[in-house]
Amino acid sequence: MAFSADELRVLRRALAIALHPAPLQDEDVQDCLRLAESVDEAVREAGRLRAFLLDDLARYREALPGSLAGYLGLLRDALTAGYDPGVDDLAALRALRANPAAAELLERCRILAERSVRARLARVSQATGSTAPAVPVGAAIAPRTRLLALPGGRAAAGEPKPNPPSGPAPGDRPVPKPSEVFPPRRRPVPPPPPEERVAG
Repeated sequence: MAFSADELRVLRRALAIALHPAPLQDEDVQDCLRLAESVDEAVREAGRLRAFLLDDLARYREALPGSLAGYLGLLRDALTAGYDPGVDDLAALRALRANPAAAELLERCRILAERSVRARLARVSQATGSTAPAVPVGAAIAPRTRLLALPGGRAAAGEPKPNPPSGPAPGDRPVPKPSEVFPPRRRPVPPPPPEERVAG
């Protein structure tokens, strides 16, 4: 993008105001607005030209090998404009690598494609924010440890330790006999003879 002498004057004035704020005259404001509109229009025009160039590149690529000279020229222009070669371009250049110009462009496109892939991977890794180191395959996993009570706490602070009731140890208490657990049933007493009931 090239600026005219007037546009460069306005740009210098805008930069000076950005660095050292000062009140703007109406004429300066209008000049800055016109410059911004010119820049926007130039950006839009560059986008349109890029779209046309890529459309032409696709048409020439589909017409290969008859359109070899035109395709290679358009591809050079696209690469100069910042185009990242795609899979179709790499495949077409591999098929044409018997041509020295195509072989040279193939090497250039390979380098650009590798850079593009690395940049995308770097952006993905930054977006995920994954900084935890990966566990290597086959690495031994440490066994889980049990939590143990550590000395200290309330008893270490000088408070009396509570004495919870403790039962006898298993070896101190005698094993009960079956007759103690299940006492014998008492036999029923027979009723008195009839004579005793009458006498009573």
